[in-house]
Amino acid sequence: MNRKFRTALHTWLPALVLPALLGFGSEAMASTLNQNVSWTIDRAGTTSKYRVVAYGDSIYAGYNGSISNAAKYSAPTVDAEYLSALWNADIESVRRTKSGAIASDVYQNKIVAEKSYMQASSTRVVTFEMCGNDGLQARTSFKGQTGTCDYTVLTTAENNCKANVAAAMDYINANAYAGVKLKVVSNLHYPGYAADNTQSSCKDATTGATVKMQDKFLPVLARMNFMMCDTARQKGFQCADNFAQYMGADYDSNGDGQIDSDALRYVNGESQASYVTRITSTLRSTIRDANTHFVSASSSYDYIQSDDTHPTYNGSTVSAGLFSSTTGTGAPRYTTFTGGKNPIWNQYGHERMGWAVSTFNPATP
Repeated sequence: MNRKFRTALHTWLPALVLPALLGFGSEAMASTLNQNVSWTIDRAGTTSKYRVVAYGDSIYAGYNGSISNAAKYSAPTVDAEYLSALWNADIESVRRTKSGAIASDVYQNKIVAEKSYMQASSTRVVTFEMCGNDGLQARTSFKGQTGTCDYTVLTTAENNCKANVAAAMDYINANAYAGVKLKVVSNLHYPGYAADNTQSSCKDATTGATVKMQDKFLPVLARMNFMMCDTARQKGFQCADNFAQYMGADYDSNGDGQIDSDALRYVNGESQASYVTRITSTLRSTIRDANTHFVSASSSYDYIQSDDTHPTYNGSTVSAGLFSSTTGTGAPRYTTFTGGKNPIWNQYGHERMGWAVSTFNPATP
């Protein structure tokens, strides 16, 4: 029997609605929303406390369509729960995020402006994600085009992502606490993959025909994801490959002897050409919209909320820390993990992303 679980959530607030709700007058704030949370996994019988710092946009924020709350267990806090069990310690998950922020905003106004969070002597893990909004904004712009297609909006998003990811890694390397054991970048899933299986309104200058938007966007996303993982390899970071985790099934659907989600992963040291060909051609038939993530041939879970963008999550919410920070403490949901996985590791988008980050966790703090 096919099983699909969707968290009941609100839909994405359009950018033009946010200023009225928030009372912000500046254009810069029209489509961004600070969501800062510090949640501590309080493990019984422990005395040591360490910190995970996560910078990013709405993905790490645990955005759920609300301006007042966010998922308690977004990916960074899921990872903190794994760390708590691994290290037998309390783990503080610090999320410094801005929903709607493009890569340069995350870099300048979160990673750089709020560097003090990763400089605390308790910090052991620093992770970040960015570029999703660069891609979403470019896609929206492209979808609105008529006449001759202008692909420069996609190129600009790709170039901006590349520049800011590299800058973020360099800055974290130079400024994070010297005792940090792990640095991780999370790459991009493809929200709306199925919805993009349609023709553009604009026409290609060479062929004079419309283009399938999925065919145009997938190579751009593949190059961005390759860049994140390959830059991570060069700069001492690990790369949590969310594209593979979200877009590939957890069984071998094409009979090539590999589980789809494993086969789609970035391979350390491979060339961009090899990776892009594998994603856009060789294994293209195994890519599925993350609204239906198959964990077996007959069972699936919904990794994407009803806005067709943000990951689903388990559990309750916390205040979103709109004007300052929200802090809280709670016992872990799970205290032991069979095979390094909690019982719902593959049932929700945030659980899967948090588990992907956790696979790099060092054995000791």
